[in-house]
Amino acid sequence: MAGDQLQVLTALDVAKTQWYHFTAILIAGMGFFTDAYDLFCISLVTKLLGRLYYHQQGSPDPGKLPSHVSAAVNGVAFVGTLSGQLFFGWLGDKLGRKKVYGMTLMIMVLCSIASGLSFGKNPTSVMATLCFFRFWLGFGIGGDYPLSATIMSEYANKKTRGAFIAAVFAMQGFGILTGGMVAIVVSSIFKARFPAPAYEIDAIASTVPEADYAWRVILMFGALPALLTYYWRMKMPETARYTALVAKNAKQAASDMSKVLQVEVEAEEEKVEELAQNEETKFGLFSKAFLRRHGLHLLGTTSTWFLLDIAFYSQNLFQKDIFSAIGWIPKAKTMSALEEVYKIGKAQTLIALFSTVPGYWFTVAFIDRIGRFSIQLMGFFFMTVFMFALAIPYHHWTLKENRIGFVVIYSLTFFFANFGPNSTTFVVPAEIFPARLRSTCHGISAAAGKAGAIIGAFGFQYAEQGIGVRNTLIILGVVNFFGMIFTFLVPESNGKSLEEMSGENEADEENGGDEVRESRHE
Repeated sequence: MAGDQLQVLTALDVAKTQWYHFTAILIAGMGFFTDAYDLFCISLVTKLLGRLYYHQQGSPDPGKLPSHVSAAVNGVAFVGTLSGQLFFGWLGDKLGRKKVYGMTLMIMVLCSIASGLSFGKNPTSVMATLCFFRFWLGFGIGGDYPLSATIMSEYANKKTRGAFIAAVFAMQGFGILTGGMVAIVVSSIFKARFPAPAYEIDAIASTVPEADYAWRVILMFGALPALLTYYWRMKMPETARYTALVAKNAKQAASDMSKVLQVEVEAEEEKVEELAQNEETKFGLFSKAFLRRHGLHLLGTTSTWFLLDIAFYSQNLFQKDIFSAIGWIPKAKTMSALEEVYKIGKAQTLIALFSTVPGYWFTVAFIDRIGRFSIQLMGFFFMTVFMFALAIPYHHWTLKENRIGFVVIYSLTFFFANFGPNSTTFVVPAEIFPARLRSTCHGISAAAGKAGAIIGAFGFQYAEQGIGVRNTLIILGVVNFFGMIFTFLVPESNGKSLEEMSGENEADEENGGDEVRESRHE
């Protein structure tokens, strides 16, 4: 059986880059655009929510969300995402990628709209409604991770597969950028229509009642791009690798890919039957054979994604606090509520435009040239260096004349996160596991990442208040260093077919068959 590749899979591996590749990137990528917009837009409106619902009469500073409320509002979507990654990852291997793909999108659309609605007017009911719908929004977003990555990896050719999967993920950058731009536009319109003085001039008048609509518009806008791609998502055929290798339907796989590739593909039903009979490729997730073949790979993908997201999400969600601390955003009391949203949106847009978005596309350009491993190792290395460069002389960076330098180095950590592990941790799990476990293993890896994001979102909240920004940055530097170490567990998949990486078309030479049979009867 060694090297016995199905014709339909070979055709996909060697296919020239065609229009359907770009269609697939756009359809899967718009899901990621929405994911990033929905996950990160909350950081644009949390200060406004504090002013609207937690104003204290006579206080010298505007209202702020209490720590536990802020942590819940920022972190609840991540809890939902983690659950969705595990559930939909598993479901994508059981029912097929396409069937589950539409479900996740509709959940995202409905919950984006619902998160801008409230049951009741008092702070508790507004925050409870927001948290409830953001949990389910996260659940839908979670499903998009394993499904988008798996669909793109199974559609792509061997030569440019890394770039295609990374391009889907790179749409996240545009989602973050659009979040900042929508906040700028919405706050500008409301400011022009409902002018307000700064908080220190008139505390009550600084937050106009109409501002309660502004944050809702910003959150609900996330439904639009997802809704626009629903029809095209439903038109995509199931991937040939799932149809042939998991559903064992050679005729359907050949028929679907003949239309997509616009070439005649032989069905090869006998060969599919032969592969189906191969006991050595039937091991389950919890078998000794999986542990022996892919155990270290799964440890590598989960640990690196976990460590990356601790640093990445704490940086992203709390960049507004860092900008305030170094004076890039003026003190809250010197602005009206809508002016503050405008300034935070502007800061996020600039960071996204000059570091986040370019980082993603550098990965797209270089991933198939220098490989996943090199990009990930380099990214973790520079993130470690820059975190320590910010943390050790932290007092130096808080001085007014050095603030631009702080922002430049802070931006470089974002750049190397995206031209580095933030992209590669998404790409690799979609390439190295067998087709029948690919979506599940990607979901597990992504869920480990979201566990890191939850630690980042909740932990940073308290760390910053307890041990200060400087010590928190030192901790994040150490986390990145460990990410660099665990990268050595992840195999290089550059230029290899998915079946070569997973060993699906090979007979295992070292008494593998006996062990697999034994593991299946345990």
